[in-house]
Amino acid sequence: MKATPHVPPYNFTDLLLDAVCVVDRDGYFLFVSAASEKIFGYKPDEMIGKPMIDFVYPGDRGRTLNAVTEILNGEHKPHFENRYVRKDGKIVHIMWSARWSESEQVRVAVARDVTERKRAESMQAAVYAISEAANSPGNLNALFQRIHAVVDDLLLATNFMVGLYDAEKNELSFPYCAHPYSDTSPSNRVPEIIVKQVIHTGRSLLLTPETIAAVFPALVFEAGPKTLNWLIAPIKSTNGMIGALLVMSSDNSMRFTEQDRELLQFVSIQVAAAIERKRMLSRLEYMAQFDQLTHLPNRTLFLDRLQNALIIARREQKMLAVFYLDLDKFKQVNDTFGHATGDQLLYAVSHRLSLCVRESDTVGRIGGDEFVILANHIKHPGDVDVIKNKIRAALSQPYNLDKAQLQIFPSIGCAIYPDHGENESELIHYADCAMYQAKKEQMSLSVTSNP
Repeated sequence: MKATPHVPPYNFTDLLLDAVCVVDRDGYFLFVSAASEKIFGYKPDEMIGKPMIDFVYPGDRGRTLNAVTEILNGEHKPHFENRYVRKDGKIVHIMWSARWSESEQVRVAVARDVTERKRAESMQAAVYAISEAANSPGNLNALFQRIHAVVDDLLLATNFMVGLYDAEKNELSFPYCAHPYSDTSPSNRVPEIIVKQVIHTGRSLLLTPETIAAVFPALVFEAGPKTLNWLIAPIKSTNGMIGALLVMSSDNSMRFTEQDRELLQFVSIQVAAAIERKRMLSRLEYMAQFDQLTHLPNRTLFLDRLQNALIIARREQKMLAVFYLDLDKFKQVNDTFGHATGDQLLYAVSHRLSLCVRESDTVGRIGGDEFVILANHIKHPGDVDVIKNKIRAALSQPYNLDKAQLQIFPSIGCAIYPDHGENESELIHYADCAMYQAKKEQMSLSVTSNP
């Protein structure tokens, strides 16, 4: 070991609060002050002679070595921050003031534990980030990805899962998983077992190698990956239990703590509010685009899809068709059997229409008993009659409803792009007029056949 060099004088108060470290050019500790034990958990003689980089949290080693290179080149680093792994496995955030002593050929640094400050800053940032994600476009999976990034920043949660609980069905699912388990693993039910316990009790859990056996049967864990440390926090809203957040670690040198458990519990409260808001926004978005009775696209969504289809048809010089239809004498159904029966009929019609078209086509309800269909990529005008006859045959079959057995017939009109219009308004207007013309012809035939 090299001889301990002369250590420059520092303010006495700083020496009580901070640790002074001296590292040689090769990165080995030459001197560590007594205050280091409070920060790092190691006594000075446990660090002296050891490589500095071995104590740095693995995720921070790359940029730490980059900073060391800059210091060796004469750059002063007064506020460099990284994370160290304490002897007890806890992660501490350290702010360093470091410089290179050319005369002594050593790196002299003062370390200050800023873990509490970083934790407070991270918690504030987490609240903001989760709130921002809850109000941003995207589905729940996008929200969970953002939450994972937030939790990873707080707890180094590379292995992270979100479990959602459906109280009505008593079902648990894991819509977001970033974890070491495979679908074929015999222990892939371990997270489910743990989450169900947390959901049942409503309390967060910290599981370590010492506590797992006391809480869960040891045999459950023998078959799977050696996940040694678990943090699980329930996600609770005003409407009840939503699910749970899980953080897992198989590195026994880095242990979760009670503070980490409290931190994940704090995050889960923000997550509960975010999920509720995201679900509310999804419901509102759905209501704005879909018919509530039939669950078909409404007028707004249908027009949007038609506009997009027209852009493609123009570019590719293809034909498309728009069908407009209603149900003859539908008002009589409502007047005779009631609106509940009328609603059942509309729902049954919507289902049959959906079976008449391809997945690339769109069936929409634009009000009352009026439906529209967008048929993409029509190859020949004659295809329209084939589709029309298929729809008429499907809708004309008897309907067995709760209070009645009915048979009802549709009136159907059709417009083809580009023959009958260049835009959505022209095509729908043409198809609408064609439908009423078909209805008049049908009524005329009915009168003629029944003098």
